[in-house]
Amino acid sequence: MKYALVIDQGTTSTRVIIYDERGNAIFNEKKELKQIYPNIGYVEHDPMEIFNDTIELMETALKEVNIEYQDIIGAGITNQRETTVLWNKDTGLPIYNAICWQSTQSEYICEDLKNKGLEKIINDKTGLVINPYFSATKIRWILDNVDGAKKLMDEGKLMFGTIDTWLSYKLTGKHVTDYTNASRTMLFNIHDLKWDDELLKIFDINKNILPEVIDSNKTVGIINIPNIKKYLDLELCALSGDQEASLVGHGAFYEGDIKITYGTGSFMLLNTGEKPYKSNNGLITTIGYKIGDKISYALEGSVFIAGAAFGFIRDNLEIVKKLNEDAFKNCESNGVIFVPTLTGLGAPYWNSECKGAILGLTRASSKEDIAFGTILGVSYLNYDVLKAMEEDAKIKINQISVDGGASLNKILMQTEANITNCKIMTLSTSEATSLGIFYLIGLNKGLFKTFNSIKKRYKMSNLYEPENIKYTVDYEKWKKAIKAIMEY
Repeated sequence: MKYALVIDQGTTSTRVIIYDERGNAIFNEKKELKQIYPNIGYVEHDPMEIFNDTIELMETALKEVNIEYQDIIGAGITNQRETTVLWNKDTGLPIYNAICWQSTQSEYICEDLKNKGLEKIINDKTGLVINPYFSATKIRWILDNVDGAKKLMDEGKLMFGTIDTWLSYKLTGKHVTDYTNASRTMLFNIHDLKWDDELLKIFDINKNILPEVIDSNKTVGIINIPNIKKYLDLELCALSGDQEASLVGHGAFYEGDIKITYGTGSFMLLNTGEKPYKSNNGLITTIGYKIGDKISYALEGSVFIAGAAFGFIRDNLEIVKKLNEDAFKNCESNGVIFVPTLTGLGAPYWNSECKGAILGLTRASSKEDIAFGTILGVSYLNYDVLKAMEEDAKIKINQISVDGGASLNKILMQTEANITNCKIMTLSTSEATSLGIFYLIGLNKGLFKTFNSIKKRYKMSNLYEPENIKYTVDYEKWKKAIKAIMEY
């Protein structure tokens, strides 16, 4: 039996999973990641906490698994994308917190770029829209606001990375990223497949801070950490952004394959094959994977708050005590809807100024109404993305493969099916992201020979067929709710 070790570094936690060659997780533990909010709209993380938690979890995994260590064929990293770390090349220490993908502190930089009329050139080269979501404006914010940052860059002593790069550097000493993560920085030309000099000039960023870009299943190097090396020489041999890794985890290797992953947000990706589709409807174009001479692009729509909306009504509003199906069992909101845009609106609207809202309250409204209104709000946000995707790709989508924590909520999945009028197929594991890294490690090490051999392993846990149900909050009311929060 062969095994693979996966580091899944997410927005709210760091997780390490060891898979056996059948795709069974024999170890799966996580540590919660502290969220740092220095100001309204700022979301940051401690890069050293991320690194130290990763090492601790890896060491725990190797201590506890009852296997021969030499049978672990490799390790890989999947990560929260766009989150930005800058560190001192001499010390290896970060010069500021990691600025999370959710953070809107670089909004003023985005507005300046838009005022200069740079939206088209940036979109044409990167497939992205100008938004604080992406890495380039976060880099620029640090250079503008952290003492000594620009001087370090000018002296060639500054390094940039998304979380995959940060961990790769700390684990192996290699300054690398993969094509999927590079395509999220707003500095990478997705057509030429290289860092773009014109974009670097626009952002006034030196190329010397950027990592080398490699295939998602290319070997990076040996993990050079004493607490790991005492067990084995473990190669780091797979990197991929979380949503692209999930695409692989679903076996969505071919044009027309589509998936949604529920984490903090929900992320819908449609594989468009070897051709990058330019969106006219507020979606972004991204690299789904590059493995050897095979490259696949994807259209993506990101809903910034989806799974986290349910944690919000539990922890902040105390509307529900637990996130089980009993909390949502009435399956109607009686006209109430929660628009969970707590960190701005993503695709297809792209308005980082928006705040969340609960609409339709009356004296008769109950906690149960708000709970199901949250189900409706998340479902309609995904429906907006789906409609944009169908229009851009000129296809009718009839079924969607879904994973992530919220996919375990059967009422949410049935509501998604009803609103989108699509069959919703939930993966047998909620961990498609880490499973995708397991597959990439397997492709690197010869455990899997072809994409088809991976696709055949797809296992569905539930199928939700659309039901003809009319909700008291229909799509027309939803559009009015979106208009209201955008005008607020």
